[in-house]
Amino acid sequence: MYYQDFVLAIQYFNQAIAAKPYLYEPWYYRSIAKYYLDDFVGAEKDCSEALARNPFVYDIYELRAVCRANLKNYDGAVQDYDRNIKSNPTNKNAWFNRAICYFQKEDYDRSLGQLDTITSKWKDLSKAHLLRSEIFMNKKDTIKASESIDKALEIDPYDGGAWTAKSLISLMQQNWKSADSALGKAIHYNPLVVNNYINRALARYKLKNLRGAMADYDKAIDLDPNNFIGHYNRGLLRQEVGDDNRAINDFDFVLNLEPNNIMALYNRALLRHQTGNLRGAIQDYSKVIKRFPNFWAGLQQRADCYRRLGMTNKAEEDEFRILKAQMDKHYGHQKRWKRGTAEAIRKKSDEDLEKYNQLVIADDEKEGLTTEYQNEYRGKVQNRKINVEVQPMYMLSYVPYSNGMKKYHPYDKVIDEMNTRVRPSRKINLSCGSHKLTEAVSKSYFASIDSLTSAIDVTKTNKQNIPIILQRSIAYSDIQNFNDAIDDMNSIISIDSANAHAYWQRAVLKSMAGEFVKSQGINSPNIQSISIIADFDKAIELNAKNPYFYYDRGTFYVMSKRYNEAIADFDKALSIDKNLAEAYFNRGLAKVYSDNKEEGVKDLSKAGELGLYDAYGVLKKYTVK
Repeated sequence: MYYQDFVLAIQYFNQAIAAKPYLYEPWYYRSIAKYYLDDFVGAEKDCSEALARNPFVYDIYELRAVCRANLKNYDGAVQDYDRNIKSNPTNKNAWFNRAICYFQKEDYDRSLGQLDTITSKWKDLSKAHLLRSEIFMNKKDTIKASESIDKALEIDPYDGGAWTAKSLISLMQQNWKSADSALGKAIHYNPLVVNNYINRALARYKLKNLRGAMADYDKAIDLDPNNFIGHYNRGLLRQEVGDDNRAINDFDFVLNLEPNNIMALYNRALLRHQTGNLRGAIQDYSKVIKRFPNFWAGLQQRADCYRRLGMTNKAEEDEFRILKAQMDKHYGHQKRWKRGTAEAIRKKSDEDLEKYNQLVIADDEKEGLTTEYQNEYRGKVQNRKINVEVQPMYMLSYVPYSNGMKKYHPYDKVIDEMNTRVRPSRKINLSCGSHKLTEAVSKSYFASIDSLTSAIDVTKTNKQNIPIILQRSIAYSDIQNFNDAIDDMNSIISIDSANAHAYWQRAVLKSMAGEFVKSQGINSPNIQSISIIADFDKAIELNAKNPYFYYDRGTFYVMSKRYNEAIADFDKALSIDKNLAEAYFNRGLAKVYSDNKEEGVKDLSKAGELGLYDAYGVLKKYTVK
């Protein structure tokens, strides 16, 4: 815990709980570790377990309250803060957090009453005045909100959040100079808040400081490369100063994020038109006109592109549409388009084409206020950027199982007996996921395949050949030669039609081969899916007590978006082996995808508790905060 290695800490607390489940401390400390990993569901559950064992440790109530607040269970959080404050009336944080809960419940009067008590007891708590300003902002009383912010800054002039709040009021009042000054101080104290740069760029643009605005957009995009508003507004600014090609690059990026963004399409069309990419301009104009058929300016500009390309008939069609609309504009679906003014600004969701050249601001003025640059350090594994994907299937492999933290050792009696009885040249393992092989290891695999091939009889029909064929199939699969691996499994099944592990491994190999084909942009036929399920079914029929068979079939069902069948298989796998973390992970995703987020989050929390630390990154995405 001291070194912030929370995932490893959880593994030790698991052992302590297993040894002495009646002690409250391991439950409590494990809840702290889960809290720091943003697993609020798991942390709340552990807090409740700790309190069931010792209801007189009031710090646990405070931690559970924070978890409940993050899960938007504000009533439950208030109850826990009440218990904590009753035993420790001088707990400043509990008082302040309870006021926040009332604020989140939109019980502003009670929240203000709490803040009055807080500021009378702790006169130097600047955050209390900031919260009061936020309440007044929600009550549309900007005068009192501004007074509260000034009071907060009087107490703590080094609070970057207070300067950001002051800047928001200045932006709302269009006091650009004051906003620029306040944001400068906010950035000085909190240099990693992306939205501060976006807002200061807007203020600087209004003050005609185009160079400064451009520098702020560049910095915002450096910190958050996928920032929509940063790219969009920088594109407009580059367009204004004549940097057309780089402006196109920004709008390309915006359209990659939102392919149907009409404003970005129209701006890129204008830029392509201006830089001579007439066919590209026509393509963008056409998408805009399809959405707004009476967009006269777009029709006129597309007609100009057609004429310059020698496509006279197309140009005349557009010009005729304009003429007809002008003659009958009283009955048109959209008023005549006219050029907007660049001095105005628009909300991100506003699609009025008159505002095509206006800078964009977030729909919510507070959006992105705390969006900080995401870095990774040892303990906070939930901050790692991961793709939300199902955990891979278990399969036979020469590569030992390892997921970095989890001490789970997959065990299969049949494989263990084979390793003991046959003594293969390489130990056969149950592994989960593909592995990268070095050049030296790959060469050794090819050498093994040649050796095993020499040892196999030409007919391949001898039952004594099954262990050798199996070893070669595993070697083929480890070097991702799925077709030859499947052929070997076919040979084993033709010799021994009751070999459950052969059907199972063949199903996994077919699935992996199918995924490879899909990655090449080729859709695998539905008959392949039927064949894979049939192999899993046969394996389970022959050995109904193997959890990995159910887990792999469930994983395939998730990949096929058959979530109910997947959940049933994961249930069965976990009834056989309750420590199968991947099953909790994939069942959690299946539940989330089938709109049962609450239960899915619980499963993801359990997967993380068992050491599958990728679960915390997924939890952060799906937990309501």
